[in-house]
Amino acid sequence: MPNTYLEYMFKVQPVQPTVDILVAELSEAGFESFVENENGMLAYIQKKEWSDRVLSEIEILKNANFQISFSVNEIEQQNWNTTWERSFNPITVNKQCVVRAPFHEKQKVEFDIVIEPKMSFGTGHHETTHMMLQHILDHDFMGKSVLDMGSGTGVLAILAAMKGAAEIDAIDIDNWCYVNAKENVERNNCGQINVLEGDASLLTSTKKYDVIIANINRNMLLNDIPLYAKCLTKNGVVFLSGFYETDIALISKKCNEVALKFKKNLKKNNWVAVKYVF
Repeated sequence: MPNTYLEYMFKVQPVQPTVDILVAELSEAGFESFVENENGMLAYIQKKEWSDRVLSEIEILKNANFQISFSVNEIEQQNWNTTWERSFNPITVNKQCVVRAPFHEKQKVEFDIVIEPKMSFGTGHHETTHMMLQHILDHDFMGKSVLDMGSGTGVLAILAAMKGAAEIDAIDIDNWCYVNAKENVERNNCGQINVLEGDASLLTSTKKYDVIIANINRNMLLNDIPLYAKCLTKNGVVFLSGFYETDIALISKKCNEVALKFKKNLKKNNWVAVKYVF
């Protein structure tokens, strides 16, 4: 039986950085998916995960410097495509990669990724996903083993596969993301991607990866970075995102504790995506 979701429609002023801050805080409160628009954004949370206290922890709603209003609707999962088609335009990354929906025309680029996200995060529109796609485009994945933690739609794993990765484990704790990623992996003919449902507890030090991709959030990364290090091959690479520029020092400190050294970072609207090497 489909899950019921609550759709919050936020109208904000100014749009930036309000939307970025809202996404970060709502993610921590249990919201699963976001669609930005010219007036603000839509945010989705499972009705069973909602309580009266959900928005009480969202600090930006209490900040007089931001004008934020919202309305709420109940929707079923099967109605997601209507929202998606109403809101989504293809994105292009570095003139090499296009992320589009099945109903968009194929474009002449090296990497054409077809994503139908349903309730999953990761279309390339959010700054963190866009920058992670940039990192993947700039890195050599040929023959590499890859881990994509918090894989969402599977878009990052799919691009890594298209760039020649030999084997990829894509892991997400949310069942809907797991199901959706499997659909998108099949849609893009990426047979080397193994989609798994779960969290970092699935990782074992006996299985090593050449590249680890994790676009999650700061607190989860701080908790899981030591596990990532145990799963890396010698000279392995980690790409991390889901946090702000002001968090780099904290993330780098945790990485340094497990011999992961800062290499470079990309920045977009205060969000960052950072490369570390083992």
